[in-house]
Amino acid sequence: MQNGNDLYALNIGGAAFVKACGGPCTEGCVTLARIGDDSWALGDSKRPDAEPLRFTTEELDAAGIDPTRFGLSA
Repeated sequence: MQNGNDLYALNIGGAAFVKACGGPCTEGCVTLARIGDDSWALGDSKRPDAEPLRFTTEELDAAGIDPTRFGLSA
């Protein structure tokens, strides 16, 4: 992973976020993007001014979130 363990040092300006809802949601409030090797950003489209949270693949796995489910490669 880039920059050691500091996920917030990664530039996410060009990150491509996708809808990452777990159910029949039409609003797509949860968004997910790969931001580096083993690094992910999780955002909220209802709060575009809020900075996305950042996680490692291991942390997403522990939370039961599989990026491949949303068309992203893990």
